[in-house]
Amino acid sequence: VEAMNRYGTDKPDMRFEMPVQEVSEAFRDGAFKVFRGLVDQGGSIRALVVPGAGRQSRAQLDKLVDEAISLGAKGLVWVRRSEEGDVQSSILKVAGAQALTRVVDMVGAQADDLTLLAGGFGFEASELLGQLRLLLAQREGLIDENRMALAWVVDFPLLEWSETEQRLVSMHHPFTSPRSEDLERLESDPASVRAQAYDLVLNGSEIAGGSIRIHDSSVQASIFRLLKISDDDAKMRFGFFLDALEYGTPPHGGIAFGLDRIIAILAGEPSIRDVMAFP
Repeated sequence: VEAMNRYGTDKPDMRFEMPVQEVSEAFRDGAFKVFRGLVDQGGSIRALVVPGAGRQSRAQLDKLVDEAISLGAKGLVWVRRSEEGDVQSSILKVAGAQALTRVVDMVGAQADDLTLLAGGFGFEASELLGQLRLLLAQREGLIDENRMALAWVVDFPLLEWSETEQRLVSMHHPFTSPRSEDLERLESDPASVRAQAYDLVLNGSEIAGGSIRIHDSSVQASIFRLLKISDDDAKMRFGFFLDALEYGTPPHGGIAFGLDRIIAILAGEPSIRDVMAFP
């Protein structure tokens, strides 16, 4: 959740900062009805500060808004300070200088910085700003291409809701173990349960992933029930594994590395096809 909120992705490129930040409070009681209504409905307004990009022309800013729309956004708001220190924004007339000044103060934007705002539900705004984060960091030359930045991403949700199937599905696979401290909420609040899963990310690419597996037959049965997998179906599909659990399977887990991805990064190639013997 932290990675998604802060970087808009579960594979964050940590060679540069530019975090996505929460600024909903600046609009909760404000004059801008679009953002205020979104916050009232449980959505959020999030901000991305782009260092040194505040002196772009209006044509460049309009192009940036168009790029955001091409990425699926309904719109994009920009805020900056003029050379005299006055706040400027694409929503200045409807939001007011006071709310927008509060935003740039909240995110710590400097005189030459550009602040981008987006709203949405769940991770919508963070995912959009996360894509712009990568795009603009490359465009503004903010990425140290010689740096190798590793990050562990942990505490993935165990389950997620599928709108297409109208049921809970496994974020990874149905044999991933829940975190022991979350087990008591497995039946009452399954969406809040975290998985004992982990990814290793290098420069924004996942180079390894793994998990601790379920070794308790009663926990496995609970997961199948939450996934709407009947006892008969589970026996037919996974009978050999369920039988093994009854014999006292020890705790176990693992991790798998993507060697082709690692080699591609080390070689400076954008695609793994360029380093595979038989692409």
